[in-house]
Amino acid sequence: MSHEFPETPVRLWLLRHPRRERGEPYVRPLLCEALGCDDDQLPLSRGSEGRPLLGPPYQHCDAGWSHSGDALLLALGESVQLGVDIEQIRPRPRARQLAARFFHADEVRWLDEQDEAAMEFSFVRLWCAKEAVLKAHGKGLSFGLEKLVFAETAGALQLVDCDFALGRPQDWSLREWTPLPGYNAALAWRSTAGP
Repeated sequence: MSHEFPETPVRLWLLRHPRRERGEPYVRPLLCEALGCDDDQLPLSRGSEGRPLLGPPYQHCDAGWSHSGDALLLALGESVQLGVDIEQIRPRPRARQLAARFFHADEVRWLDEQDEAAMEFSFVRLWCAKEAVLKAHGKGLSFGLEKLVFAETAGALQLVDCDFALGRPQDWSLREWTPLPGYNAALAWRSTAGP
């Protein structure tokens, strides 16, 4: 199933995905169709940190994918740096402990203000948002979850502070949604087009 949000410069696909299988064999045919090339012509490689990279003649495009449970989410955009994450909603009895250890103090305070059910969902929202930005950046979770801070504004998460290596918070856009019942997803992007 392909989807486009009018306010984003990114095309998205949601697929059924067998657990414990790599996502790349599933996304390659979709990328080939979208880019108009054969599989043997798709210049898809990995950066030193494992980030997917498209080479010439598609270097102006960016792609990323994520899987959780039985779902695989693929994103493809032009003139953007993007990251995507999908997480299955399930009980997370250690969410408060994980947040206290890995999230910024302001986010921990926000989670502590919530009852258990709301907090677990908010934890997943934060996790997806952070992972989407860090995947776009190319370093992934090893960069440090505490190095970017989200706050909820009018019901949506917004990046309000981050390490200088991520650039300016206002350069990043975030879109959250429920792609399937029982799942949460986040797409983060920033423009790579010149001024």
